[in-house]
Amino acid sequence: MNISTANKQTNSGWPAGSASAPGVSGLLPVNFIINGQQCSLHLDPSVSLLDALREYIGLTGTKKGCDHGQCGACTVLVDGKRINSCLTLAVMKNGSEITTIEGLAQGDELHPMQAAFIEYDAYQCGYCTPGQICSAIGMLNEGHAETLEEIQELMSGNICRCGAYTNINAAILQVKQEAGNE
Repeated sequence: MNISTANKQTNSGWPAGSASAPGVSGLLPVNFIINGQQCSLHLDPSVSLLDALREYIGLTGTKKGCDHGQCGACTVLVDGKRINSCLTLAVMKNGSEITTIEGLAQGDELHPMQAAFIEYDAYQCGYCTPGQICSAIGMLNEGHAETLEEIQELMSGNICRCGAYTNINAAILQVKQEAGNE
């Protein structure tokens, strides 16, 4: 389904619109593939990718934590790599493929990382969980996490204020082992 900038809900149910009032100049066209769906917006150049996802597309699974790139709650995958969406301008990712927490499951089948987080109770309040999961998937895609210590270091940009790190690490290790990335 195509997500456009019409002044109505799109067929996908995602809201469409502009980052400022219609007819105001200075907006730039931005096109993404978000969770497998084409998305077209006209945005002010100062709109962060995080705000575009949450406020203009309606994907609120990606969380706004510190809004300064220090907590990792806003982590999404852009072209398969993890980034802090609060530090990235949406226009910088024009043409990119973006995966948010909402796009990881295949129908009713959870992504293995999502399932592992549930199995290992790797969350408490759940606020950081979407960013933790996206970051863990991106980290494993990078292929640098060989040991628990490396996983801890490479995930250090994602803060869990509840302290569920032991369970988060166990979930990541399980997915790594099941994928044969060990």
